[in-house]
Amino acid sequence: MSAPDLLVLAPLGVEASAVRRGAPWARVHRTGMGPRRSARAAELARAEPGTPVLIAGFCGALDPELEPGDVILPTELRGPTGTTVCDDTTILAGALRRAGFRVRQGPIASSQRIVMGGRRRALARSGALAVDMESAWLASTVGGQPLVTLRVVMDTSRHELYRPVRTVSAFVKAYRTLSRACELVEDWARALSPREVLLASPRASCAGVERAVEIVERALGERGAPIYVRKQIVHNSHVVGQLEERGAIFVDELDQVPPGATVIFSAHGVSPAVRRQAAERDLDVIDATCPLVAKVHAEARRFAQNGFDIVLVGHEGHEEVDGTFGEAPERMHIVSSAEEIEHLDVEDPARVAYLTQTTLAVDDTAEVIHALRDRFPDLVGPPSSDICYATQNRQDAVRRLAQECDIVLVVGSANSSNSRRLVEVAERAGTPALLVEDGGDIPPDRLRGVRRVGLTAGASAPEELVEGVVRALEGLGRVSLEERTVAREEIHFKLPPEVRPER
Repeated sequence: MSAPDLLVLAPLGVEASAVRRGAPWARVHRTGMGPRRSARAAELARAEPGTPVLIAGFCGALDPELEPGDVILPTELRGPTGTTVCDDTTILAGALRRAGFRVRQGPIASSQRIVMGGRRRALARSGALAVDMESAWLASTVGGQPLVTLRVVMDTSRHELYRPVRTVSAFVKAYRTLSRACELVEDWARALSPREVLLASPRASCAGVERAVEIVERALGERGAPIYVRKQIVHNSHVVGQLEERGAIFVDELDQVPPGATVIFSAHGVSPAVRRQAAERDLDVIDATCPLVAKVHAEARRFAQNGFDIVLVGHEGHEEVDGTFGEAPERMHIVSSAEEIEHLDVEDPARVAYLTQTTLAVDDTAEVIHALRDRFPDLVGPPSSDICYATQNRQDAVRRLAQECDIVLVVGSANSSNSRRLVEVAERAGTPALLVEDGGDIPPDRLRGVRRVGLTAGASAPEELVEGVVRALEGLGRVSLEERTVAREEIHFKLPPEVRPER
């Protein structure tokens, strides 16, 4: 396999040595130190228009949290004559973090001389993470080709260059880190390429998720922090993290909530036992259960009152399944596959009903229901499918994408059932698929040779995460966007009375 086309600009001989040690396949050019040498060296890059360029070397930390050996991937390079915005490095940063590197992304300042003491502190107040003596000049003079800078911290305010003993130790650590980091650059370099990205529509947050998140936001705004939430309000770590920053406290059980406090039930619903416990603890409850999940709960109560054994198709241990099961535990049987049907023990085979978890794959559900009908010919079900309209729409959209793409990226958290099902739908259609929390989760080697990427998001993932993945892909080369629409969603669920704005 031929080496990827990448030109590495390293200011000093020792930095060039570290790069060659880690990436012997790369074309490494020593630029020399300082702005004038950097400007001359940039002529080499301009002579190869379109060739990706990596600026690699050491830097001095400005942020006091940085330590020797930390990797900096700058978002922008600041020099005395202006600022150069860098290409997105999210995918490279993710690969380095998974390999165990401490990686920071943010501005780097370039100085015409070594920065120490008061000058270092003054520059730190600008918000830059680190300082070097070449990157801004190299970047400003390189043409329009892809350009990324990778710097490794060598000295800090506590380990400055004029302290020889500490400097030697920091230098060794920085040298080894730069060399090891460059080993991982190969996969990233091989993934550099222009691409088409096909966006599934509908995608991302559904009406039930938007409602649940808005409930928490309104409760925080009206009542102030803390607001307690039983379980994750929706299955997305980014959403949960943002709400935690605003003062939401997520708990597993109600005994973690102080008596009398406000608690919100998540979109996945809760059992009657949880509601009784909340009343016993005198908790101020706001119910964010998705109305479509509440519909399944009502069906469970109706079937149980009419003497049916209920087969709940779903994944045992999932919060939605736990809540539905709690509506009629003495009559409920949970199954997740057709193979489990033959082992069911029911009171009356002529009085069996079924319900389904709302976030399952439609194909899998149909297979289980078909097996149920084979064994129980008098099987009855809900008046309309329990599969959420948003789940259905997103699966239909992915199925269409899979026919056109080399790979499908699904944005969502690992504990999101509907997101995992989207991966399964794409793979069942014969297209490789990958579940990612954000752009940093994309392994660059999975994009090698990929020209058309399908992109969607589970119903619990906000659209901003999809936008972030597009930006990450743009960091690998020009991206052209197209959308594939299979349905339009205009459903909106009312907020509960406790947080309605008209109150």
